[in-house]
Amino acid sequence: MSGELHPGPIAQAPVPAGVTRREAMIQLLRLGGAGVVASGAGLWLSRHSVRPVAARPDQARRDHRVAADPRLPHMSVAQEGEPADLVRRAVEGIGGMSRFVSRQDVVVIKPNIAWDRTPEQAANTNPELVAEVVRQCWQAGAKRVVVTDVSCNEPRRCFQRSGIQAAALAAGAEVILPDPELFREVELGGVVLKTWPVFTPFLEADKVINLPIAKHHSLLGVTIGMKNWYGILGGQRNRLHQQINQSLVDLANFMLPTVTILDGYRILLRNGPTGGSLEDVATKKTVVASTDPVALDAWVAKSWWNLDPEHLPYLGMAADRGLGTVAYEAVPLAIAGQ
Repeated sequence: MSGELHPGPIAQAPVPAGVTRREAMIQLLRLGGAGVVASGAGLWLSRHSVRPVAARPDQARRDHRVAADPRLPHMSVAQEGEPADLVRRAVEGIGGMSRFVSRQDVVVIKPNIAWDRTPEQAANTNPELVAEVVRQCWQAGAKRVVVTDVSCNEPRRCFQRSGIQAAALAAGAEVILPDPELFREVELGGVVLKTWPVFTPFLEADKVINLPIAKHHSLLGVTIGMKNWYGILGGQRNRLHQQINQSLVDLANFMLPTVTILDGYRILLRNGPTGGSLEDVATKKTVVASTDPVALDAWVAKSWWNLDPEHLPYLGMAADRGLGTVAYEAVPLAIAGQ
């Protein structure tokens, strides 16, 4: 294990009688913290990012997915527990980390470390959750485990105040801060996102684990899994908000994760994505792991914010792109014990 800081240069769930599967899945998440245990469901960079030679378009897309297994669920939810235990149960529900990480893999873990906030403010991914994912990657045989993000606020403060830097280092990960010299111009092949600077660690990984937190978002409505990919980019990311739904789909089509593990231990119900007030935070004690990023976003948006796919155009657009399904009620759901 490395434990280094790099400031620069990498079973179906039963449905009760009279309740539809869709309703049962929504109720499952809404009961977060109520005793149910289940599995189923940089402005600074814009001034400094360098623009070297662009990658060839035919090498642009990063597909880190593993082969589908019809015997395993696509989504898993664990509720009522502490972060490390929730992660273990949620990941085990979809086959365990050894399904996703192989010996000698270079694994990059992408939490949300965007904001100069404490864990209690629920603007960044829970640090205990990050540490457990790091440990599981080592146990699965990873050669190198990297934790990184491209922060919106000043990176050093974000990495430190979020608690993620200390937790990741203690678990043996390399923590890489977004050095402006570590961006490479890449042809993303999107409708909106054409050529854009991408943070190099994400271009060099064998496996990428998306580790977002569920939050309200003032423009989009919610930020869940796919929105977390904004944190692989340099440049003037605020420009992307003008066509936010299309840019999200372009990014999701470019960076296909090995697995998404959603932090729902604490969620930010209002005034996101930055938050600040503890009154805007709800404790759900939930972790969702999924191989279908579209279904995960659709389920969580409906369960905690009552937002249907038609309220979030990027979901249907992503489904049309072949990135997953918005019909989360049809996604195979597993049950895991404590």
